[in-house]
Amino acid sequence: MFLASIVEFDPSHNICCVYDEELPMMNVFKDILEFMKRLPIQKALTNQHRVFRSHIAYFRKNAQYDEESDVITSSVSLNGEDKEIIITEQLVREVLDFPDDENSPTGFPERLVKGCMLRMGYSGPLNNENYLKAYFTKPYKFIIHSLFMHLVTGRVVMT
Repeated sequence: MFLASIVEFDPSHNICCVYDEELPMMNVFKDILEFMKRLPIQKALTNQHRVFRSHIAYFRKNAQYDEESDVITSSVSLNGEDKEIIITEQLVREVLDFPDDENSPTGFPERLVKGCMLRMGYSGPLNNENYLKAYFTKPYKFIIHSLFMHLVTGRVVMT
């Protein structure tokens, strides 16, 4: 079982996730950074906000998912007063500047996925349940790595 809470994060191990072209060590990623600029998820990968661990813990403790309305509700304590927070798919799209809308597809047929995998240069077996990062070309390895690191670390400044 993998527990993200026990993983130690060292910024120098994942410097490529910073996307700062001004850093000298980023020269080796220049082509990949140009590629990343064209992705609609770049803002989601690069924005950092100061979030306190206690706020996250309080939010998680009180969070509930309502399948019927497809929203997450929770509460946060602001100046000693509990405030309700409602998170919808549309809110996430607005905050992260996703260019699609609620009618855009969120799942794709298996044949289409396999075709995309081939166009992305995937060289591994396509009929396995899991696709391995090692079989992707360099730009796609970078995207996968970035997404994974953001999921593991939360991509927020934790204090």
